[in-house]
Amino acid sequence: MEKCPSSSTTDRKTIEKNRRNQMKALFSKLNSLVPHQRSGEAASLPDQLDDAVNYIKQLQTNLEKMREKKDRLMGGIEKSTHCNAGFGRCAGPITGGSPLVEIHETGSALEVQMITGLEYQFMFNESIRVLHEEGADVVNAGFSVVEDTVFHTIHSKIEELAPGCAAARISGKLNKKFVNDQADALGSI
Repeated sequence: MEKCPSSSTTDRKTIEKNRRNQMKALFSKLNSLVPHQRSGEAASLPDQLDDAVNYIKQLQTNLEKMREKKDRLMGGIEKSTHCNAGFGRCAGPITGGSPLVEIHETGSALEVQMITGLEYQFMFNESIRVLHEEGADVVNAGFSVVEDTVFHTIHSKIEELAPGCAAARISGKLNKKFVNDQADALGSI
């Protein structure tokens, strides 16, 4: 039995129509999973795909940052010093029991976070002394102990025209005092 040519054409048209409908449904589902940055007008299909790609890249970057932070907090950071003056944040090595010092700055607010071992009980008082020397007013300070690790947090306010400079100075002093001095002490053993 021979098929009628019009039947074959109709079948192909139906298949193509089903394929387009399926793709439309998949694009719609993808678009529903992406937060919308645009307001008002509906985005074109290429714009929706660009938004999805950008969102996935952003999620990958955030995931990598979270993994790095987790590794750093769990003590898995390699022996190196990271400093990013643009974000007012510096961190020293914590391998071999060395302390980790981070400075977070937002306007005139300064947060000092330190992760140490139990043997660094003096570090908390010394950090507050350094902050006072640099003209920072301590607003709140506290610590938590989890097994052999001590988490220190100090919130302070900087009264300076260029707070970023004070944050860099404080970070430098704290890292020099605790991270570098500890490395020197371990090297002499």
